[in-house]
Amino acid sequence: MLAIVIWSTLAWRWGLPTSETHALVAGLAGAGLAAAGPSVLLWEGWQKVLIGLVLATVVGFSLGFVVMVILYRMLFRANPTSAKVAFGRLQVLSSAFMAFSHGSNDGQKFMGAFALALFLGGMLPKVQIPIWVILLCGAVMGLGTAFGGWRIIRTMGFRLTRLEPVNGFAAETSAGLAIVIASFLGIPLSTTQTINTAIMGVGATRRFSAVRWGVTREIVLAWLLTFPACGILGFLFALVLERIFS
Repeated sequence: MLAIVIWSTLAWRWGLPTSETHALVAGLAGAGLAAAGPSVLLWEGWQKVLIGLVLATVVGFSLGFVVMVILYRMLFRANPTSAKVAFGRLQVLSSAFMAFSHGSNDGQKFMGAFALALFLGGMLPKVQIPIWVILLCGAVMGLGTAFGGWRIIRTMGFRLTRLEPVNGFAAETSAGLAIVIASFLGIPLSTTQTINTAIMGVGATRRFSAVRWGVTREIVLAWLLTFPACGILGFLFALVLERIFS
């Protein structure tokens, strides 16, 4: 958890939307390695993480591209002003769908980590999710979303590509679908990556250069650094805390 908080705070300071999913997986892996060695890493779980990487990147981009192309063809003869007003309203629904899908995947990961901590601390007889853990995680995630930093909002909404209401609707709907499918299959994927790649796919339908690839490179670099950075931090924190409390 310390690794996630430190890495996410640094990324927020730079305005980069990092993946808390990857931070959580890497932090747990690093701490587990420090505590018990390589035997704690289970292929079954990592297999799902790798599948999640494909869903978040390839499926997110592809769905965003396809949904936007379909909408462009449907709205070919539509009045631009009327379409803008209509999708401005529809985007409320697509944003709500994206928020629901986000909770259906990201919320479960931290409930799992919370339950694991309670179990290892002897407060639960087995790994289960008490209702108060569900309510607490949901409330805190909602507060974090409501009071999140403008830097990341600016990167997602303005720096990556130019978004009109119809583009936002397509990106949110596409990302929401990909995330809900992953949640149904029990796959932990990065909701941040999914919405990012969906926005890229939507932007690429206008022209390839409509996506600001310089900003994309910064985001991808942050994604790539998340695994080693949080893994190393988790490893070091586990060693230090074990020595302090042993």
